[in-house]
Amino acid sequence: MEVRLEGVVKRYGTTAALSGVTLEVQEGELFTLLGPSGCGKTTTLRILAGFVEPDEGDVVFDGASVRRVPPAERGVGIVFQNYALWPHMTVFDNVAYGLRLRRLPPAEVRRRVEEALERVGLPGFGGRTPGQLSGGQQQRVAVARALVLNPRLLLLDEPLSNLDAKVRARLRSEIRRLQQELRITTVYVTHDQEEAMVISDRIAVMRDGRVAQVGTPVELYERPADLFVADFVGTNNLLAGTVQAVRDGLAELKTPAGAVVGRAVGRLEPGRPAVLAVRPESLRLRGGASAGPTLAGRVVLAQYLGSLIRYEVEVPGQTVLLVDVYDPKGHRGLRPGEPATLAFEPESALVFPREPDA
Repeated sequence: MEVRLEGVVKRYGTTAALSGVTLEVQEGELFTLLGPSGCGKTTTLRILAGFVEPDEGDVVFDGASVRRVPPAERGVGIVFQNYALWPHMTVFDNVAYGLRLRRLPPAEVRRRVEEALERVGLPGFGGRTPGQLSGGQQQRVAVARALVLNPRLLLLDEPLSNLDAKVRARLRSEIRRLQQELRITTVYVTHDQEEAMVISDRIAVMRDGRVAQVGTPVELYERPADLFVADFVGTNNLLAGTVQAVRDGLAELKTPAGAVVGRAVGRLEPGRPAVLAVRPESLRLRGGASAGPTLAGRVVLAQYLGSLIRYEVEVPGQTVLLVDVYDPKGHRGLRPGEPATLAFEPESALVFPREPDA
């Protein structure tokens, strides 16, 4: 099913939760709404489900407006953050609840419930209660309850936020596998940018009730539209300064740490404030030729993380830059207090106009 939001506005008193949100989710796509708390992503999900009525705009499923269609008639399956399982019911009865409301024959209910539990890796768990399950198992039951209704659209609202890191990583892979196997159009809400990058076909980064950018994980990481997206998606080092010149798509910036050069994004004018963003993996320590200027600093922290060493290097202006070295065995480790010279290619960095509140 294809899903569209067209100019959706939602206000709560004088506060605008959504301000003209327009989005299109393609059939069979896993589309993620990503952003900080209060950006409007859960409100967007609830409008898709029919739990919240927009003040303006429209919600369109396969070319037809569903704005006046009740939630139960939209063909939507929902997985909530807190699982929302009935504690006094068995796993079987929790999953079967929606099917029984539809008055399906008992044999059909049993077949579909057992099939759904098999899909989420819980065969034979039907006789247990939610209190006898781990958090990860409860979340699988919640997914099974949504899938058993054969929804045209699956909505997941921060479904893994209550789980520990290892369980979360495993379940997000399983959710992605299921979604690809069943080809259900899915809208996924999270504030965890790593989760969004791993699980999504496309991502809408939201901010203050608006859509800042829509793109694939690669597009958002490598070509962020503005400073907010660059800072929110992944890890970026930010150096504030003043634009000195803009030529051939590159901007030269004067900062307290020294002169830096990066690809120009947005409207940049000499004499105006701007910010350069460069990823930790794009910075090099010492040695090697570079097309751009270098920055002198000193190591304040070195962290061995197995596959990489992450350095924190302080440069003039009391700015600390993160540097990732991905070949620990072939690298002579630097200790805190040692001098370090940083370099990066101008094409690997981006220069944005500085936002008024930055």
